Amino acid sequence: MSAGSLAQVLGKVPRFHHPDVLVGYETADDAGVFRLDRERGLVQTVDFFTPVVDDPYQYGAIAAANALSDVYAMGGKPLTALAIACFPEKGVELAILAEIMKGGAEKLHEAGVPLLGGHTVADPEIKFGYSITGIVHTERILTNAGAKAGDALVLTKPLGSGILTSGIKFNKTSPEAADRIIRIMATLNRAAADVMARYHCHGVTDVTGNGLLGHAYEMAHASGVTLRIEALRVPFLEEAYRLAEQGILPRTIRTTWQMISGATSIAPPVAEPLRSILLDPQTSGGLLIALDPEDSRPMLEAMLAQGIEAAEIGAVEERVGPEIVVV
Repeated sequence: MSAGSLAQVLGKVPRFHHPDVLVGYETADDAGVFRLDRERGLVQTVDFFTPVVDDPYQYGAIAAANALSDVYAMGGKPLTALAIACFPEKGVELAILAEIMKGGAEKLHEAGVPLLGGHTVADPEIKFGYSITGIVHTERILTNAGAKAGDALVLTKPLGSGILTSGIKFNKTSPEAADRIIRIMATLNRAAADVMARYHCHGVTDVTGNGLLGHAYEMAHASGVTLRIEALRVPFLEEAYRLAEQGILPRTIRTTWQMISGATSIAPPVAEPLRSILLDPQTSGGLLIALDPEDSRPMLEAMLAQGIEAAEIGAVEERVGPEIVVV
């Protein structure tokens, strides 16, 4: 469901205050946080989706990395997982589901997160993912509402997964690009989060289904600031640009643009394929981090030393016009 449609639905849902809810759904954050005591908050999230790649094992691994990312984005440590699986009763071998769950289980093990159980539903369309429970110190919660004017903006993974996986469906993505994007999607954001924790970070979100600009808009709106993004500094996979030139694009690019266009200014020199990449829905995308500008270079150096493809892509400014400015 698009973010705009979801907002319409949630606008009709009654809200009941609870004093221990530290982060709810009002700001479209990555996860909710519930206070356990003075120092500990319980982090909860859920995410599942249809296959984005043909390999069932990799699909499971990507689904796990994607779900875990929400907890990392909140500054938390994932503790446990529950699986959610929708699978046809007929026509698809159960070995496929077993392979999906194997890929997910091994990725959870890599993250040090035990699988406690889950729930399955008979469904003509395959869907898979996880509910993740984590823990965070109540004074170290990171949200998408904390960005401050003057902050630098850092992105920790290159863009292009939505376009490239669309290309896979039409046999337009090269094997080399397909292998690379699968590795990127299956990479945990744990290492980036561990590095991030050593610096003065104010606002964080992970870049997923609403694309970089969609999630940047949510951060800007929740924080009451403007995010200025320098398009040519944003990392992306080159083959995604070529496919975008050919019009091989996920349909959610259009719906995300409809949601944010009234609050976004994109300079005319930014080419149309690059605009599409900035709106491209990511699966298990990187972290978008707003942090003290003096911390940006040392944090980037620490990330690059660990093989994290991070880049500084812009800055946070006082709100004087659109929430998002792309130059």
